[in-house]
Amino acid sequence: MGKTEAEVRVFHETEQLSMALAEYVIENSDAAVKERGAFSIVLSGENLIHLMGTLLKPPYERMVDWSKWHLFWADENILPKKHLDSFHREDREAFISMAPIKSENIFEVRLGVSAEKAMEEYEFTIRQEVKSRTVDVSPSSDNPRFDLILLELGEDGHVASLFPNDPVLSEESQWVACVDREGKESVTLTLPVINSAANVAIVATGSDVAESLSLALGDPLSSGSNPAQMVSPREGNLVWFVDGSAAALLPGNNGGESSST
Repeated sequence: MGKTEAEVRVFHETEQLSMALAEYVIENSDAAVKERGAFSIVLSGENLIHLMGTLLKPPYERMVDWSKWHLFWADENILPKKHLDSFHREDREAFISMAPIKSENIFEVRLGVSAEKAMEEYEFTIRQEVKSRTVDVSPSSDNPRFDLILLELGEDGHVASLFPNDPVLSEESQWVACVDREGKESVTLTLPVINSAANVAIVATGSDVAESLSLALGDPLSSGSNPAQMVSPREGNLVWFVDGSAAALLPGNNGGESSST
């Protein structure tokens, strides 16, 4: 299939972006709960977690049916839980500890074990949630179909823990994979899972990602050189949330809001 047409939303200020993102999450949550009685959401990225904090503020916190949320992670560094580079610690402090999500509906990558063990256990967890229908199934494969996957664009074009030219980008059968980058191990969802989601949103903020954003939204690159460009939901929607600094190199950018590419 061809590349998914992506909607690109550009905002002057980070606050505008965070409010729009909150409304987008609520819109997807409401639709999933109405259709299936549950909302499966996947989070990733340090700045993204802080942006999600808008959902905990008025009036948004009263608009969310938190009891129906089932929360997963797109990736996790394999470190002790309280390590400064642990996404687990960052997420807990910035969002999860304050969001009224049922503890049994939060599915984390296990830390304190090997990356291989963490990978196997996390994939098993996702498969159990698919079996129980908490997570939907892709209509064209046996991959999980998360209602919404939220990703953050990295300076080198990476999303989740999918880095440029990593062999994991070619993975076709596993739902979860191990990544060893410069001696640092992490566990990540694979591209087939990301591209099976009903909705994917990628957040790009700051001038550091301006070049990787323009490349991701530009002409096709050599396979694997910009993982974000490989995000293309087969039967879903892709939306970019971009601030003015990140959009600086986009053609025709005027700092306002643009449509699709």
